[in-house]
Amino acid sequence: MFSKSRINEPGPKTAGDQPERPKMADSPVARPAAAGMMPSSAQDGAGAPRAKVAPSVLSSDLVITGNLRTTGDIQVDCQVEGDIRAHLLTVGESATIKGEVVADDVIVNGRVIGKVRGLKVRLTSSAQVEGDIIHKTIAIESGAHFEGSVQRQDDPLGGAKAGVSSRPVAAPARPVAAKPSSAPQAKAAGDNG
Repeated sequence: MFSKSRINEPGPKTAGDQPERPKMADSPVARPAAAGMMPSSAQDGAGAPRAKVAPSVLSSDLVITGNLRTTGDIQVDCQVEGDIRAHLLTVGESATIKGEVVADDVIVNGRVIGKVRGLKVRLTSSAQVEGDIIHKTIAIESGAHFEGSVQRQDDPLGGAKAGVSSRPVAAPARPVAAKPSSAPQAKAAGDNG
């Protein structure tokens, strides 16, 4: 009825006598880690490489008015009136973008009306770009239509990171400059009175 407990016995003498311990791989919580499928929160904290996420695809039946921003990859096959920021941006042959395009890698197969900023910019033979291109490296295939200027910069994304367009970046500078000049005048008037 009662059996002798192995807890009080001295350590195992042979491999067959080792006490049975629960295995982490048998635990439901530990199974993803044992199988090499780390949860995303564990991957981020541990520094393990994250799985490649599929690009977001905007199909040709969409019409978007507004700015788009992602840290991932995006493929645009629709009409967009607004600025787009992404890691990798692919402009499909059926796409028309009216606005500024900013990405590490930009591949244009369709039409862009506006400024293009990218570390790597590629205009394929079906591309139509009306606007300036600021890049670190560029490739323009034979047959691409391009109207605008091309400027090489070591950091073409530098000026575009602050805001959605260059106008809002300049606007806050005026009130900031007005505050310091009005503050000393108020102190001087208070000291004299």
